[in-house]
Amino acid sequence: MNSSAAILGFGSCCTTLKLANPLMNPTRSRPSAMDQHVAGQGVLFADPSSDKAREAFSKKSRSLCDKVTTVADAVARLVHDGDYLCAGGFGTNRIPTSVVHEILRQKKQNLSFAGHTATHDFQLLCAGNLTGRGKTLARVDSAYIVGLEARGLSPHARRVVETGDVEVTEWTNYALAVRFQAAAMGLPFLPARTMLGTDTFRFSAAKTIQCPFTGVTLVAIPALYPDVAAIHVHEADKYGNCHIRGTTVADVELGRAAKRLIITCERLVSDEVFRNDPNRTAIPFFCVDAVCEVPFGSYPGNMPGEYFSDEEHLKRWIDVEKDMDQYLRFLQSHVFGVKDFAEYLNLCGGLPRMQQLRRQELLLGV
Repeated sequence: MNSSAAILGFGSCCTTLKLANPLMNPTRSRPSAMDQHVAGQGVLFADPSSDKAREAFSKKSRSLCDKVTTVADAVARLVHDGDYLCAGGFGTNRIPTSVVHEILRQKKQNLSFAGHTATHDFQLLCAGNLTGRGKTLARVDSAYIVGLEARGLSPHARRVVETGDVEVTEWTNYALAVRFQAAAMGLPFLPARTMLGTDTFRFSAAKTIQCPFTGVTLVAIPALYPDVAAIHVHEADKYGNCHIRGTTVADVELGRAAKRLIITCERLVSDEVFRNDPNRTAIPFFCVDAVCEVPFGSYPGNMPGEYFSDEEHLKRWIDVEKDMDQYLRFLQSHVFGVKDFAEYLNLCGGLPRMQQLRRQELLLGV
């Protein structure tokens, strides 16, 4: 696989190329000395040590306390310069847009980021680079970035990546999901077959190992313990218990892997909702550090069962990025210069537009 494919979002969700590489043969009983313990050339941006992560988790409160706050307060307290940041959701589905906006407004600097099919969220974070506001992003673990799926490529995200303003290590989407899974399990790595025999492995920070039971070659995928993550959910109570409807992708694991976790929700509900049906709890309260009620918080992305993505507005983002002067004016009027996410929503059509997108999602009058 060409290494640029993962950066631009082409074919990086899974790697299925069958190359003439001895690492691709799972039936070999004993690998040769030459292909044992091969390491990718990429840089590992986050420490996979489960013991160090346990130290951080041991300091988190397990008490049932009210964690409701504003997005501005949550970002100010929980997102630090130099942190490794993860955003929940997938593509433009259920993304924590309000938190990313606030990170830009507060000029957080030198963040690492997991590009796990990161579309508009990565596009937004790139607005903090090459725009006269320092460097929001410094390092990216890339499985799918720059592309907004069928909508096309983000011109400014391309500027940021192609100029080398961010350091990039490559993975598959599956590999990043495995990294969250390993962290959620409290392990430093998990074995897998993904990326064997591909350029994606070569530009990753993974290593090959020999299975102690079968002798076959596997990939050791390092755990990813983010310093901070933001996940947008359908419902949460004041303690941080969360409901997610529809696909959770890797967010159940991400919620357990992150050292600090910001939850934004469409609705705050009573804790009785969770007590009456605890089996529906996707993320439990003891993983969560802040709860912020943000209706339409995934806009302009979609929220399953709530509202459709605003395709016109997403296209506008791509269009304005083509001209740097126009782009800077747009950022000032829609992100940097607004008070909060509610003001941004009003600029984008307010409640009437949100209701229209809700009808579209629910196929009402379509």
